[in-house]
Amino acid sequence: MIQFADEAIIRVISGKGGNGCISFRREKYIPNGGPSGGDGGRGGDVIFKVKRNLRTLAHLRYHPVFKAQNGSDGQSWNKYGKDGEDIVIPVPPGTTLRDRETGEIIHDFTIESEDEEFKFLIGGNGGWGNVHFKTSTNQAPRIANKGQPGQERELKVELSVMADVGLVGFPNAGKSSLLEYFTNARPKIAPYPFTTKIPNLGVLHVDQESDLIIADIPGIIEGASEGAGLGIRFLKHISRTACLLFMIDLSDPKCFGAYEKLLNELGSFDKSLLDKPRIILLNKIDLEEAAENVDKIREEILSKNPDAQVIPVSVAARQNMDQAKKAIIELVQKMNRMRSPGKNHAEPGTEGINSANNGPAEKSSFLKDRSVDDSMEEQFPGMDSSKGSWL
Repeated sequence: MIQFADEAIIRVISGKGGNGCISFRREKYIPNGGPSGGDGGRGGDVIFKVKRNLRTLAHLRYHPVFKAQNGSDGQSWNKYGKDGEDIVIPVPPGTTLRDRETGEIIHDFTIESEDEEFKFLIGGNGGWGNVHFKTSTNQAPRIANKGQPGQERELKVELSVMADVGLVGFPNAGKSSLLEYFTNARPKIAPYPFTTKIPNLGVLHVDQESDLIIADIPGIIEGASEGAGLGIRFLKHISRTACLLFMIDLSDPKCFGAYEKLLNELGSFDKSLLDKPRIILLNKIDLEEAAENVDKIREEILSKNPDAQVIPVSVAARQNMDQAKKAIIELVQKMNRMRSPGKNHAEPGTEGINSANNGPAEKSSFLKDRSVDDSMEEQFPGMDSSKGSWL
C-alpha cells in the first residue's frame, strides 16, 4: 500500500550571513588609500507558500532538510557580498506547522490563497567590512564583523484536507460508492472491509457556477480511538468540514447501535466534531435483509436525536440519491449562511456554496482557480494505485 503522506518531520535552516572583509585600497600614486572592505551578504530566509496543485506532504517526507543559501562574504573595493537565496517550501492548503518538541502551532494555512506566504525563519545579517570602522584616530582598522548565524528549527507538518462534507461510516458501508456516484473521484471499490486506505476527495457539481468538495475518510471501527483498525489517524481530516455525512449499512447485522458507536468514536477523538451538523444515510435499502431494518434504525436514531435528518438510500440501485444530493447541498448552504451572514464566503471548510439568497452560488475556494471538466477523472489527494495511477 502506498502510504498517504499527511504528516512529515522536517528541519529548516535559514542562511548564515556573509563575513565582512578586511581590505585596503592599493593603487599607484594613491598612498594610504584607506579601508575598502565590503559588507557580507544577508542569509536567505525560510518561507512557506501555499500551492494548490499539492495534495499531500510526500515532497516533504522524502526531503526532510531545507536550507536557505548563505550570504557571500564581502570583498575588497567596497564590494558587498551577494545575499543568499531564500528557500521557498510549498505546502498544500490545510497545512499546519507545529514545533516538533512542544507541539505548539506555529502557523495554520487555513486561508486558501495562491499567494499566501509565511516567512518563518530570517536569515542572518551580513557582517560589516572594515570600511565601517574607520575613524579619525583609527584610519586603518583591521577589524570586521562576522556574519550572523542562521536559525534552525525542527517542525512537524500536518495536513488536514479541505472539504465541505466529510463521509463517516464503518468499513464497507458504501462511502466510496457514494463518492464515485456523486463526484468525479474514482476510488477503489471492492466487497471487503478497508478497501479505502487513504482519504479521497471528489467534486460534487451543483450547477454551472458552483461545486462542493466531499472527503471520503477511511472506515472507522469500534475502538478506533484506542488504535484499533486504522485508528484515528485520518479523523483529523474531517475537522475542517462544514458538515458530516454518516452512512449506515442496513445489511450489516451490527447496524443497530452503529450510529451511536460512530458518534462515540468521533467524540473520543474530538468533542467538537459532535457539534457539526449531519445527515444520516441508511444505505442498501434495495437488499431484502436490509429493507426491514429501515424503520427500526430510523426510530432508534430519532428517539435520541429528534431533529436528525435520516434518508434511506441505495447507492447501488440509485434509490433516493437525488433526495440525498439535495439535502447535502441545502445543509452546506445553511451552514454558510449561519457562519457568514451577508457575505459571499465562509470560514475555512465551509466555502462550498455562496450564502447570498438571490445570487449564484460561489465556487468552493478549494477549486476557485481551477477549471473542472466533467470528463476529468481526478481523485484527490491520491489515485487508485491498483489501476496504475499515481498517489
